[in-house]
Amino acid sequence: MLVRIVKMSFEPSKIEEFLTNFEIVKDKIRTFEGCNFLELYRDQNNTNIFFTYSYWNSEDDLNNYRHSKLFKDIWAETKPKFNAKPEAWSVDKIASLK
Repeated sequence: MLVRIVKMSFEPSKIEEFLTNFEIVKDKIRTFEGCNFLELYRDQNNTNIFFTYSYWNSEDDLNNYRHSKLFKDIWAETKPKFNAKPEAWSVDKIASLK
């Protein structure tokens, strides 16, 4: 399993547009083949910063998503709203406590 974390910083005036679009596409992302989990977080202090946190079966599954029409459409809608370059990490889960 691969965990993908993406940090995005938005122009404050574009946040509501981003959130509206995320509501529309979140189920499509979550049900994309190989995606097992998806969450969106918002920084408590810098409220224009958001993070997506997703679980993928494999790097191939993540890459299939990143090269899909779905991703390209979402990225075309999202990218113009950024006020800083997004950052992304693919990580392995070491421990999980419940």
